[in-house]
Order: sequence, then structure tokens, then C-alpha cells
Amino acid sequence: MTLSAVSLPYYRYIMPYGLDKFARFAVNVWDVDTNGKSEEQVAAEGLSCMESWMKELGLAMNLRELRATEEMLEGIADGTVIMDGGYKVLNRDEVHEILKASL
Repeated sequence: MTLSAVSLPYYRYIMPYGLDKFARFAVNVWDVDTNGKSEEQVAAEGLSCMESWMKELGLAMNLRELRATEEMLEGIADGTVIMDGGYKVLNRDEVHEILKASL
């Protein structure tokens, strides 16, 4: 549930760094129509489809649902292991911003 609570803010944050992959995901997984849309619009629509599906499954959509508070975010950010790889390597401040967006 923690993953579902932070995934959409995380994906929205890193989307510009892997835009082509997010757009491809939208088309191949969610069958998003690309007609007349920018790559960014297609990618964003794909994330909206994913969000709807996650809600349908009953997943936690934010950290508040898991009883996290804003006061806890500094400690959570400090305890987050940041790994190399992916579309963008995050720093601790970016992790904290994503956590705030996940509330």
C-alpha cells in the first residue's frame, strides 16, 4: 500500500525524464489514443488511467490513508534509500517533495 500511495506523485515527477517510455506505457497498457495529442498529454492520460485502475482496486492513494502526517515526512525522507538508475536519480529534497505531494 505504501507503494501505491507514493507511486503517482513519483511517476508525475519523473515523467519528463522518461516521457517517451511513459507515453509508450499509456498506449500499450491503457490503449490511450494519441490522435491530436502531444507525447506529454498521452503520458499524462496514461497515468490518469492508472490512477483510476488503482482506485478501482481499492489501493491506498495517499500517505494520509496510511496514517502518515506531514510531521513524519522528514524522517521518512531521511530513511529512504536512494539508488542509482531509473529515469532520474532523486536527491533527498526531491524525495521529500514527492512525499509531500503524496499526502
